[in-house]
Amino acid sequence: MTILISSCKDDKKSSIVKDVKINFKKEGELQLKKADSDSLLVRLDIEIADDAYSTQTGLMYRDHMDDNHGMLFIFPNNDFRSFYMKNTEIPLDIIYISRDKKIVSIQKNAKPFDETSLPSEGPAKYVLEVNAGLSDLWTLDKGDIMEFTIL
Repeated sequence: MTILISSCKDDKKSSIVKDVKINFKKEGELQLKKADSDSLLVRLDIEIADDAYSTQTGLMYRDHMDDNHGMLFIFPNNDFRSFYMKNTEIPLDIIYISRDKKIVSIQKNAKPFDETSLPSEGPAKYVLEVNAGLSDLWTLDKGDIMEFTIL
């Protein structure tokens, strides 16, 4: 992310451009399990987005995310959701999860910087963002189960 800092003194403007790297911050752990067998598909370290700023910003301005990382959005209610990829540099799978922690839908391979609406197919209280292609690699399906703990 580039930050532009400007100041005015005696009608002269000066600018400083500074690159800021946003690093992953582990705030919890998450597991995805098959609904029919309860077998573990994957364990992830997660960042939590649960306030206005973090849910609006999400993974914007990041150029990389490890495959064992994800961002979990936690909303106060169970409702239809829609995400988009504005200012998001990495392709993502967007996994919509209901209040009972079951996957309701997956938007696969969301394209960087695309502002097209990517809606859930059912009400969701949680949204998990991971690197594009991982939901296929993990054979994730509707109805599969999420469990998480916040550190």
